[in-house]
Amino acid sequence: MESRYETSENLRNKCAGCYRQFNKMEHLVEHMRTSYHSNHEPVCGICKKHCRSFESLREHLIGPLPKAECEKVFKEQGCELCLNILDNRYAIRLHQQTCQFTRQNNDLLRRMASLGIQDDLRTDNCRGKAVALACKMVGGGSDGSLNLCARVCLIDEDEKIIFHTYVRPQLPVTNYRYETTGIRPEHLRDAMPLKQVQRKIQDYLCNGEPIWQIRFRGGKSRILVGHGLDHDLKCLEVEYPTLLIRDTAKYPPLMKTSKLSNSLKYITKAHLGYDIQTGVQDPYEDCVATMRLYVKMRSQIHKVEDYPLASDPQNRNTFASSRQNELERMTPEKMLEISRSDYYCWCVDSK
Repeated sequence: MESRYETSENLRNKCAGCYRQFNKMEHLVEHMRTSYHSNHEPVCGICKKHCRSFESLREHLIGPLPKAECEKVFKEQGCELCLNILDNRYAIRLHQQTCQFTRQNNDLLRRMASLGIQDDLRTDNCRGKAVALACKMVGGGSDGSLNLCARVCLIDEDEKIIFHTYVRPQLPVTNYRYETTGIRPEHLRDAMPLKQVQRKIQDYLCNGEPIWQIRFRGGKSRILVGHGLDHDLKCLEVEYPTLLIRDTAKYPPLMKTSKLSNSLKYITKAHLGYDIQTGVQDPYEDCVATMRLYVKMRSQIHKVEDYPLASDPQNRNTFASSRQNELERMTPEKMLEISRSDYYCWCVDSK
């Protein structure tokens, strides 16, 4: 009798999100305070387990020690790129035509081969509010380890070039890193000065709004997409508000762990299905990869919430200590329902 009671209690103390088991309800409540489970997390399409990132969901489905039942279904009906479960093999074939970019990438490489430098900002026919930015760096300093921006590219949501130029650094270049950048001294001799590039990009991103007046919604300023943008913006000496930055290196669902980023090369292969950064690297290729990743993450269909963040004022007391007794009487499913995310899901950009 006691054994059955303990089993019943353990089931009651099981997290409805990640399925972790707790001995006491108070421990489950504490877990819900810090886990920030929400409908924005990647979820297994078979057992409905919530995972912190696509990397952990991938481990759950096809890692070294996957959940056996889920692995079996996924091998028959799963997409290895988006990790969704389809109804049958025919549905998978149709789905992969839109989920992967292998064929489109062949066309991309041909387009890249014919690209020229375009140092006038083109705003005609620029579609969408989001733009992607990528830089390539050469080396400065006595040992060539100081990163200096020597090439920059901006594209729109249609993958059309808005701005693409070589940049003349303010410090002498001591290592052109030719094997990966393809940059030679003659490319930078008459290149646009860094200060001019900085001003053009800053003005374009702000789109007529003073940087101190930029708003999250309803303004004219553009969403900036990229990978490792802190580094790129620092080298360009450009300031831009965090609320309009979408960085694939810092987006929790695309990260390796909560503190460790995946490389752009890896997440492009894992989520888009093609290779980048082989041989000489072009910033246009990086722009396209980050824009495609952003659009794919933005296109996820999640439950619409008026206040989707745990930090929103309306949610700040959801798991307050003063509600401990009330929370302990809730079912795990109810606690999951009221839980909110601790990061901004890009799907909200499409709302």
